[in-house]
Amino acid sequence: MARVVVLGSINIDLAARVGRFPVAGETLSGSDFTMRAGGKGSNQALAAARAGASVVMSGAVGRDGFAGAALANLAEAGVDLTAVRDVEGATGAALILLDAKGENVIVVVPGANATVDASQASALPLAAGDVLLLQGEIPTEALAAACAAGRRAGAKVVLNPAPFAPALADLLPLIDVLVVNETEAQALAAARGLAATSAREIVAALAAPTLEVIVTQGARGLTAGFAGRIVEAPSRPVEAVDTVGAGDTFCGYLAAGLAQGGVLDDVILRRAGVAAALACTRPGAQDAIPSLAEVVRAGG
Repeated sequence: MARVVVLGSINIDLAARVGRFPVAGETLSGSDFTMRAGGKGSNQALAAARAGASVVMSGAVGRDGFAGAALANLAEAGVDLTAVRDVEGATGAALILLDAKGENVIVVVPGANATVDASQASALPLAAGDVLLLQGEIPTEALAAACAAGRRAGAKVVLNPAPFAPALADLLPLIDVLVVNETEAQALAAARGLAATSAREIVAALAAPTLEVIVTQGARGLTAGFAGRIVEAPSRPVEAVDTVGAGDTFCGYLAAGLAQGGVLDDVILRRAGVAAALACTRPGAQDAIPSLAEVVRAGG
């Protein structure tokens, strides 16, 4: 059975609520402190597992007190963690303050994620038919090596270049499926020197027989180019509470569908879209990822 192999970031998210943000040198009392597992790689691996796929996670955590918590949800979901390295230093962390107006300030410390390198990427346990899922929160050199490893193994390579960096545009010839949101799509188009600005124009410019392209558009759904056609699909209407985990949920469910079905189609896109919409109905990232049963009941 084909697997989803994820190479990416593993974080711990530390969040607190304050009435207002402090100024330099000021100490304020906060409330509602939470500690949750995060990181785009970890989030997407968990989503793929909840979608029913067999999942392998590769990345790095530090030798500190946060590593266990960062990996706990993945372990509970049955994700294979044997390719996760533990290294000297700190586990990646996001430090988040939320104010009474709903605004946030975030400091992301890559920590162990910055140690993921080309040698680790080249050693990924890939086989023909597997789906390799990548994001932008680890060094570009590791991503390039992973793409090459995927090609050698005969795996389908899916890239979600988030957060976007211009160097990630150079990876397009090495991948099979590109997943970006509208902001990332426009940044990618600019990096490639394209005049296209709308999602449909960008998809039309980038999609090719060797590259399937998906632009997610939040509540307006998605635009995708595959099998020689462009598809525009609406989103499932929901009462959104928190959209932070929606994109990672989409990517994980998409990768699971590709591992199970092999070929991108309307059914896989619909299921991933419904899963992403449901993730918006509850707070958090990993806590918000729905189970496959929930997604099927909702029409996915």
